[in-house]
Parts: sequence; structure tokens; C-alpha cells
Amino acid sequence: MTKLAIIGGTGLTSIDEMQIVSNETVITPYGAPSSSLVTGKLANKEIIFLARHGNDHTIPPHKINYRSNIWALKSVGVTDVIAVAAVGGIHEDIPPGRIAIPDQIIDYTYSRKHTYIEDNLSEVTHIDFTHPYNEQLRQKLLQAVIDCNLDAYNEGVYGATQGPRLETAAEIRRMQIDGCDMVGMTGMPEASLSKELGLNYACCALSVNWAAGKGKSEITMQEIEQAIKVGMVSVKELLVSLLLKV
Repeated sequence: MTKLAIIGGTGLTSIDEMQIVSNETVITPYGAPSSSLVTGKLANKEIIFLARHGNDHTIPPHKINYRSNIWALKSVGVTDVIAVAAVGGIHEDIPPGRIAIPDQIIDYTYSRKHTYIEDNLSEVTHIDFTHPYNEQLRQKLLQAVIDCNLDAYNEGVYGATQGPRLETAAEIRRMQIDGCDMVGMTGMPEASLSKELGLNYACCALSVNWAAGKGKSEITMQEIEQAIKVGMVSVKELLVSLLLKV
């Protein structure tokens, strides 16, 4: 049976439309998750919500306990995960305010605890990460986009950077050469940890600014906050539509 979780990123620390059923604090072998797991009902479907940066949005990307977050979701029976993320648009078709549903990822992060497969092994173990996002879940997101009549970029390569600083214009040029269409700070190791635990994982990315050097001016928090305020309305509409399909 499918059990869906939503990991909320910047701009989505809660879902007001969700009817809360329970609020559970989970302790894992890797410590405490970013927030409690909130079980609720949305569109008459039960979901679990986790605030990636904490309820008060105080945990920066490089300090998130990704292993604990994903383990906690698995431990309560979650099967499918939708990760909502704020990103910078690199591709010309991902301007601020547009949603993207990436199908690939490139990892530029470092020093993060990025695997469960490292201790007490009977043999060295590898996972296939050819397709980092679950295609079936991704297609459900894309169908929800159509049903909501939203304008979205239906593919793309997510470049995951370390943060918390934004990137330089030269770094973005390099990432574009590498094939990245958008840049964010939380896509990894969230995706690979989900794969290790057998969770279906897909990303709903909201472009909140042009990546460094792609806009006409420097990036400001005011610009980002405004794009989040407008764009998260569409993201929530998309999530409600998705719930009717899982």
C-alpha cells in the first residue's frame, strides 16, 4: 500500500490546508530528524509531512541530518517521497516562478553523511543510481501538472551544491557546461539515501531566482521571497492534485 510523504523545503515548512491527525517525534540510529513527522489529511488522503530545514527554518542545507530524515520516514512505513525544493534557474526555460520536475542530478556537495552502507557490512554494497528519481512517481507529478493546467518544465538536471552560500557566476557557467538546468542545495544526498532504503523519490522544484550570472542583477533575498510566495501557491495545488493519483 502506498504511503506518501512530502519533504518541505524553503517556503514550505507546513501545509495549512492539511488536517493534522498526529505529530510524532522520531529518534533514529542517526539522531533526530529536522522536525517531527506530521501526519495529516489532504484531499481526503493521508500524508506525512517533514520540514527539511526545521519548523522554524533554521537548519542550513549543509547541516541537515539527511540520513535521519529519510530513515525516520522509512521507519513509519512511507513508500513514496515528494521532495519540494527551491532552486535557481540555469536553463532559459526555468525562470523564477516556474516549476520543474527534474529527471537527473549531479552532486557537487562534499563532507555530508551520504550513505547508510558503510559499517558492519558482510560485503561491499553498491546501489544503481542511473535514474535518481523514480520515474513512475515523476510521471504522476507530470500528470498532476497537466490536470492543474500549470506551466512546468517536465525534465532537467538538478545540480546539488554545498551551500549555504549561493554560487559564483563562473560556477554556474561550469554547471551549465556539465549539463545542469537548475541549482539547489538539498537534492543530495536525499535522493541517494532514499534509493538505498528502497523509497520511491521524486522532486518538485520551484525556481525562485535566476542562478548567478543568469539574471540582470545580483540575487536578493527579497526577490527570492517574492518568488516563493507566488510559486508555492502552484506547488500546493500540484500536491493536492497528486494526492488524487497515489
